Amino acid sequence: MTKRPGILFAVGATVAGLVTAAPPPATADTGAPSAAAQLTWTDCGTESYPRLQCSSVSTPLDHDDPSGRRITLALSRIPHTSKTFQGPLFVNPGGPGGSGLSMAGFVASSLPKRIAAQYDVIGFDPRGVGKSRPAMDCVPKYFAPLRPDSVPGSPAVEEANRNRARSFAQACGEKYPDLLPHMDTVSAAKDLDVIRQATGSRQLNYFGYSYGTYLGAVYAKLFPERVRRLVLDSNVDPEGVWYDDNIGQNYAFDARHKAFAAWVAKHDSAYGLGSDPAVVERAWYAMRDAVEAHPAGATVGASEVEDTFLPGGYYNGYWPYLADAFAAYVNDHDQDALVKAYKKLGAVDAKGDNGYSVYTAVQCRDAQWPREWNTWRNDSWIVQAKAPFFTWNNTWYNAPCADWPVEPLNPVRVSNSSLPPVLLFQATEDAATPYEGGVTLHSKLRGSSLVVEQGGGNHGITLSGNDCLDTYLADYLAKGTVPRGSGSQADADAVCAKSPDPNPLTGKAAAKSVKSVPGTESGSRGSVLHTLLGFRG
Repeated sequence: MTKRPGILFAVGATVAGLVTAAPPPATADTGAPSAAAQLTWTDCGTESYPRLQCSSVSTPLDHDDPSGRRITLALSRIPHTSKTFQGPLFVNPGGPGGSGLSMAGFVASSLPKRIAAQYDVIGFDPRGVGKSRPAMDCVPKYFAPLRPDSVPGSPAVEEANRNRARSFAQACGEKYPDLLPHMDTVSAAKDLDVIRQATGSRQLNYFGYSYGTYLGAVYAKLFPERVRRLVLDSNVDPEGVWYDDNIGQNYAFDARHKAFAAWVAKHDSAYGLGSDPAVVERAWYAMRDAVEAHPAGATVGASEVEDTFLPGGYYNGYWPYLADAFAAYVNDHDQDALVKAYKKLGAVDAKGDNGYSVYTAVQCRDAQWPREWNTWRNDSWIVQAKAPFFTWNNTWYNAPCADWPVEPLNPVRVSNSSLPPVLLFQATEDAATPYEGGVTLHSKLRGSSLVVEQGGGNHGITLSGNDCLDTYLADYLAKGTVPRGSGSQADADAVCAKSPDPNPLTGKAAAKSVKSVPGTESGSRGSVLHTLLGFRG
């Protein structure tokens, strides 16, 4: 199993119940693709994934008008090599707005070779994303520094943020009037079925992270007979789409920020910020106030420092690098360290602009959002009182939905009793998709199996170095087997111990610090985590 670079993992597990096998599926294209296959694959290998192939498929912009305008979806593939062929395995990293092209290589190289060899692992850029056409970019450099303080300490600051979000919604409407009515999860799920048909496969296998779990659940609701195997990791709560889910994120990210402060306090000898987590947390907020008054390097203000430390809520492998920058600023008045951390972990590039445009387009269209700004304001201040780390930053991230130029749809009710066994993974301390979402989805997908990482706080937990979790994944993809607990549907069917927290950096690694953060290189899992997996975009 592939491990994140630079981080050491140990594994422990307690297993509830027995492992049971799914009944044999209807052949599900376990041989060569049929004559219906329509895709032409060309080599597009990279240094990391030399066997990668690329293709594209056209799909209706409006699936209710299949003879109308068509758009193009970009695809990638690592082809199967085994005589035993289990069909296509579609992979999605989340978002909405995440590019899935590199995910094919990542998943194929991270699974055991004998299992990856049995699948065509297929990644795709959903409509509007990346190399699919048209690709969206409503407002280039929308997150360029310096932005107004996210916490509106005055009516003027609130109005500046409000106008900024309003202008984004207006720009999207003016730039993509024909596209926006069709940027939604149902349309993306129907696109997925177009890709399935183009592969010539009667059924598909699907592996989705974060928002990708919601996309997978919606696809399964629309096309249950087309689902062979379904893996959903770090699950969106389908009952909260999307306003309530974002409020839940605010509390959960605040808890992860407190966990970061506790980790820094535990390693006070390395960072010198205090041995009391409350003292460390106060130092962080003092740093936030300081850069708002005097931005670090004229680049990092309060909103930017929040962006910088947010990835630590997705993945604790970033904690040593964030702590180094934090300590350098507080103890040594080193602004450059904070700026470098921002550029490495918090800054948004053109790819991020595209992802955010698709994120807002899908979330604002998928479901109802409050149209009265007083609702957003009142809710944000109530949550802010208990969870100050992320609340207002997240409010402004989603605020274009208050003025979105396209009327919202009603969310899909994903309850399903017509599927083969589905395998769900969830960490109990996940911030981007809090634990309750996994329990809720487990209860809605009859016959599903829930594997829990007890005490884990990372987002996207399989293929990340925890052998307990990855064994359940491998068994399912190889044979269709899932663990079965003895309790109620809401209980976990299996429990794995969390991977240990990282250690502070030492020696050369400490000297380099955020100049070379593992996991942020192109195509790596780290970059997937904080730019793609969370439905933060």
